[in-house]
Amino acid sequence: MTTELSQKTCKPCEGGVDALDRAAAERMLGELAGNWTLADDAKSIRAEFRFAEFYRTMAFINAVAWVANQQDHHPDIAFGYNYANVTFMTHAIGGLSENDFICAARIDALMAG
Repeated sequence: MTTELSQKTCKPCEGGVDALDRAAAERMLGELAGNWTLADDAKSIRAEFRFAEFYRTMAFINAVAWVANQQDHHPDIAFGYNYANVTFMTHAIGGLSENDFICAARIDALMAG
């Protein structure tokens, strides 16, 4: 599913700006199609993806790596045989930025098509 967020491009973030507050993060979370959740401290978003087998998991990981490289915005990823957990946070500001939601939306688009 293509969303407005998935059509945007990440902007470089070297710090010096405030992270999104909880209300803004919740609004942006509502724009995502996937199963993303907001951390209790509202500083990151996370989603778990399930797959039938290891090969499909690795194909997904490689696709996420490609998106992250293209956007120059990199998630933390934990994975195993049939799952991948993806967490986004803008480390330079110690919380969430629009970039995190752009990348999450692009990953949702991968899963939809």
